[in-house]
Amino acid sequence: MSRRVVILGGGESGAGAAALAKAKGFDTFVSDFSAIPPKYKQMLDDRRIVWEEGKHTEELILNADEVIKSPGIPDKAPIIVKLKERNIPIISEIEFAGRYTASKMICITGSNGKTTTTMLIYHILKKAGMDVGLAGNIGNSLALQVAESPHAFYVIELSSFQLDNMYDFKADIAILLNITPDHLDRYNYEMQNYVNAKFRIIQNQTEADAFIFWNDDPVISREIAKRSPKATLHPFSAEDKSGLKGYTKNKKVIIETSNGTFTMEEDLLALTGTHNLYNSLAAGITAKILDIQDEKIRESLSDFAGVEHRLEKVLRIRGVDYINDSKATNVNSCWYALQSMNTKIILILGGTDKGNDYSEIDELVKKKVRALIFLGVDNNKLHDFFDGKVSQIEDARSMEEAVSKAYKLAEKGDTVLLSPCCASFDLFKNYEDRGEQFKACVRNL
Repeated sequence: MSRRVVILGGGESGAGAAALAKAKGFDTFVSDFSAIPPKYKQMLDDRRIVWEEGKHTEELILNADEVIKSPGIPDKAPIIVKLKERNIPIISEIEFAGRYTASKMICITGSNGKTTTTMLIYHILKKAGMDVGLAGNIGNSLALQVAESPHAFYVIELSSFQLDNMYDFKADIAILLNITPDHLDRYNYEMQNYVNAKFRIIQNQTEADAFIFWNDDPVISREIAKRSPKATLHPFSAEDKSGLKGYTKNKKVIIETSNGTFTMEEDLLALTGTHNLYNSLAAGITAKILDIQDEKIRESLSDFAGVEHRLEKVLRIRGVDYINDSKATNVNSCWYALQSMNTKIILILGGTDKGNDYSEIDELVKKKVRALIFLGVDNNKLHDFFDGKVSQIEDARSMEEAVSKAYKLAEKGDTVLLSPCCASFDLFKNYEDRGEQFKACVRNL
């Protein structure tokens, strides 16, 4: 009897894991509680993989030797509870893929900035002519690439949910950008549970591996003191302090690794704002550890185009800038966005609240925000917190309504910023859909 591998979830990671399981000769079955998108059905059918959608048939799942779970499925889902009662191992797609490759793994996590940093590192490696794949939370399934189009290097964005089900996988370079409260609804509202998930990125690392992190994050500093990681530490910060591997001094970016020192003018960085400086430092340290030529690093850091739905400039209309930051699904992301602006702001926020604490943006809102527009099905929590702090507050039930109200409220020189702090599932399919609708409404003004 061949080992039975059951994959829960038929999206990008699930279909990819199934393709790899089938290629390795396992008895493979995919089960998705909702509908499987047509392109993944096609993929499974082409590889003769059995699947079901709209249900979890227990007798076809609870007989598994191992289960690969999509990151979106919470631990409290009934099928997961039943699998755990039977002690059937549950792993993530990344863990599964890692067993079948000896390629170098560059892994990025953090509450904010991970997509930008992942894309930037991928951009640098690609420009340097390296054989590199993009995987994890963005790009294509790692398992599918390992099975059918392998690369020498992988740049992988990892969410805490993916890290939760990783055990033997090892990052050759692990990057932890920051840790602020996020997804606490999935961690029993215990911050430490979320922190522990993020720190799984350094499990199994040795001195030969690198751990890159933001030196000034109080949570990271506390945890490093507690855990004393085995990896070689590469802390970075905006200011020059002792022991740093990346910092700025006299308007220059300076990166020091065992492969020498890299410098470039801070003004030449393609990405602007303090948080993007951190993303550029993390990416630059990674490139230098990989011994990429300085001029290649310099070129890539200065011509990178940024990430869609992340502080993405849409249009300037009558002297007002419209910026799409739909990817800001937590309060800290919105804080970054507000902090990087030098104008008065009309801020559109709201959506599905994940246990948010808005006090983090309180000062910036009072200082910079001219008007607030709440875009959500239930805006009570937002009203409770912000009423009386900003003179103009409006509610909107659709993106079109939100954008037209913003247009009326904005004055010349202002910025209209969509930076919602919340998940998008109440009014939109996902944050991309929310961002696309925002851009379409702005273009129709």
